[in-house]
Amino acid sequence: MYRLKMNHEQESLQLGKQLAEYLTPGDVITLDGDLGAGKTTFSKGLAKGLGVKRTVNSPTYTIVKEYRGRIPFYHMDVYRLEDQDEDIGFDEYFNGEGVSVVEWSKFIEDFLPNERLEIQINKIDDHQREFILNPKGNRFQQICEELLKI
Repeated sequence: MYRLKMNHEQESLQLGKQLAEYLTPGDVITLDGDLGAGKTTFSKGLAKGLGVKRTVNSPTYTIVKEYRGRIPFYHMDVYRLEDQDEDIGFDEYFNGEGVSVVEWSKFIEDFLPNERLEIQINKIDDHQREFILNPKGNRFQQICEELLKI
């Protein structure tokens, strides 16, 4: 487990952008944290690092938004699936051609792959955030080690 403090929104965007450099198709990143913690801000940085040109915003009402970049980016917000066992074809995304980012992942825990990078974002104050990176699997462990060398 790795802990990072970010003092500005720009640092969260940059962390996402840097992480994207290590990702390959089929990678799954989960993002959890309270409303306003910065999940979508981090996702915007990740999308930019994947070469997405379109504006990225939270897919709260559509559950999944797909973006094209050097690697497809599947941005999911599964908050609305709380207390449901609905599978909207998660395997197709998680084993597909793109990188999947899942906001509010605790609501679909049973559908998540064993190997993934879990990120908890805690809001400290209006500007500061704490990122807790919990790699699940050797590949994500190595990615975290490389990412934190930067």
